[in-house]
Amino acid sequence: MTVTELNAEVKDVLERGFSGVWVEGEVTGFVAASSGHWYFTLNDGTSQIRAVCWKGTNFRIRFKPQNGIAVRVRGKVTLYPARGECQLVVESLEPSGEGALRAAFEQIKATLDAEGLFAPELKRPIPFLPRRVGVVTSPTGAAFHDILNVLTRRAKSVSIVLAPTFVQGEGSADSIRKAVADLNAYNLTLDAASKIDVLIVGRGGGSPEDLWAFNDEALARALRMSEIPVISAVGHEIDWSISDLIADLRAGTPSAAAEMVAGREEDIIHGLHLCEDRLAGVMERQMYEAGIRVDNASLALRTSFTSGVQAAQMRFASVASRLTPATLKAKTVAAANSLAVLDQRRVTATQHSLKTKTEALNVQMAKLDALSPLAVLTRGYSITQTADGQVLLDAGQVKKGDKLKIRLKRGKLDAEVLSSEL
Repeated sequence: MTVTELNAEVKDVLERGFSGVWVEGEVTGFVAASSGHWYFTLNDGTSQIRAVCWKGTNFRIRFKPQNGIAVRVRGKVTLYPARGECQLVVESLEPSGEGALRAAFEQIKATLDAEGLFAPELKRPIPFLPRRVGVVTSPTGAAFHDILNVLTRRAKSVSIVLAPTFVQGEGSADSIRKAVADLNAYNLTLDAASKIDVLIVGRGGGSPEDLWAFNDEALARALRMSEIPVISAVGHEIDWSISDLIADLRAGTPSAAAEMVAGREEDIIHGLHLCEDRLAGVMERQMYEAGIRVDNASLALRTSFTSGVQAAQMRFASVASRLTPATLKAKTVAAANSLAVLDQRRVTATQHSLKTKTEALNVQMAKLDALSPLAVLTRGYSITQTADGQVLLDAGQVKKGDKLKIRLKRGKLDAEVLSSEL
């Protein structure tokens, strides 16, 4: 067979026999071609194999490999027929080892930080009293059970919506990102009273490789775009992930995240208990002080009443000493004598006043009699009046035939005008 035919058969055998393998090694000779493809060599210190990651694949890889870092790749073994060289076509690539993980972490962190996605002003406050909590984690992991136990024990009014996901291994970052997106989409279908108030995204502790899904750049962007505020709870207290940096709030552990949510309700209940205790103390103190005031008032009242009774008894004794029979008889005689003198003075004054007023009345009657028109009649004069009672002063006031009344000293006359002269 020809070389071409041989290489083709070898290529077919290699691709059928090694269609999906995981390989770990150190990156050397890394080249990012202008075409967008990556070319490098994997070396374990004893052997090496050429590797290629095509442009259509490497855009999904969230960090750029560097020479000297250890990586874990998944791919298939093939043969480059033109040169007869065996190579590994990379389909997935992850950092491996502490140094590689740290380099990849810093690379992703620098990219997101340059875009301002870690800015404090972007972080939203966690609702004061969440009533519905979304949890994004593995349903079988310890993290979910810790969250469930804390919320059940400390915040019985909080309900939980679990979005199950993978938290480790290939595809876990995409699974977590999809769960966050699904909860946000689900939240849009709920009414205001049923909406999810906060998300807890995380898992329990593990090795740096185990926690690597939470350093995924796409997941970080999904957390920042979430309409629901996010609490990141990845690993242990000392572990920090990209998710921790970009979330609205970071909790050291899943249990701590649940306590942050439950603590609001527990704080309120604890505060109410404190208020109840303080109120009971105030009431007891006021009742005690009121009792003292009542006792003091009662004592003062008894003292005042006793003093009043004693003063009344003294006044009564004083009055009683002044009201002996001899004293009363002497005072009665003196009062009778005074009354007789006053009565005599009254009689004398009354007689004198009556005499004076009688004399004055006689004088006034004499004057009145002298001025009375009737006195003129005694001297022969008369008073002539018309029929309607008007005093006649002028003969022109009447005409022949008018009726007149004439008053004399004794009696009256009815007359008729026969004639008049002016």
